[in-house]
Amino acid sequence: MNTVSYAPYKVDKNHILSVAQKAHDNQSSGTSDNKRLALINRIKQLLIQRDAVLISHYYTDPDIQQLTEETGGHVADSLEMARFGNEHPAKTLVVAGVKFMGETAKILNPEKTVLMPDLNAECSLDLECPIQEFSDFCQQHPDRKIVVYSNTSIEVKAKADWVVTSGIALKIIRHLHQQGEQILWAPDKYLGHYIQKETQADMILWPGSCIVHEEFKATELSQLKITHPDAAILVHPESPESVIELADVVGSTSALIKATQTLNNQKFIVATDRGIFYKMQQLSPNKTFMEAPNAGIGATCKSCAHCPWMGLNHLESLEHVLESNCNEIIIDENLRQQAMISINRMMDFSKQQNINMTGKGNA
Repeated sequence: MNTVSYAPYKVDKNHILSVAQKAHDNQSSGTSDNKRLALINRIKQLLIQRDAVLISHYYTDPDIQQLTEETGGHVADSLEMARFGNEHPAKTLVVAGVKFMGETAKILNPEKTVLMPDLNAECSLDLECPIQEFSDFCQQHPDRKIVVYSNTSIEVKAKADWVVTSGIALKIIRHLHQQGEQILWAPDKYLGHYIQKETQADMILWPGSCIVHEEFKATELSQLKITHPDAAILVHPESPESVIELADVVGSTSALIKATQTLNNQKFIVATDRGIFYKMQQLSPNKTFMEAPNAGIGATCKSCAHCPWMGLNHLESLEHVLESNCNEIIIDENLRQQAMISINRMMDFSKQQNINMTGKGNA
């Protein structure tokens, strides 16, 4: 596996812990049932008053996902979130997720107001791929096609030739490999290595990682499988190779959800953010879902199977953004147009290959 010769910016563990603590302190789950119900009713009123629709990621908390569905919004992967907003008549999109998702929604919907419950909701993959260092690296490899994962900033997307989701990345990299192209991939090294192994493409990998998926432990996962031999192991490809090797299904959020419906297993061990359990349990209420282990000998769990930045999305922050009209996503128009080129390449490819990307296996 080819990797860069220097380490990128790494997210400080203390910063992660402080974000997680803030999310925990502000969680609506700590409120009384009466207050929680009042918050939900107030948010429903505000969404109508603001001509707004709520769009949420599978990794947000159950309260947010349930409220999204009850108000005619959409719970989905990052790209489908943005596309739903494009098709919905609402003038305001409220994106419950992390910042790059709000940016993607704005890229595809420049005429609409895009708000987020908390603009501090970042992503470790995005943070670990700062544009200046990434630009310098790209200049060192000018002959390679730049392919970036959707979990990146608008600046990085604007620098890329292609933007991909995990659901279509294999097909696009295989296509580029067949065309004789060499690839510069960013930012997730585990997803990049998985794709490289599957396609045999010539890829140089930027060494970023997701703080949630990187923490899953293969040894402990093997032991859990022994305890539950009838359970299927579902793994997101942002996980370490040793964890991926144990999987019955490797796929994106949408693909893993689909697997819980199509496989005959009644138990599942899931190696991705535990926020996905809400949708899995909703669609398969009689099945059992377990978190893949993220602790063990020498473990330093930083996320405990839940993104701390996703935790910044809660009922209180949602009510606040709707009342105050704050936290709007503003992007430079030139950057938007440049980023749109790399996103359109992916969308055009999916149409040409007759690939259904609507809720089918994206990031």
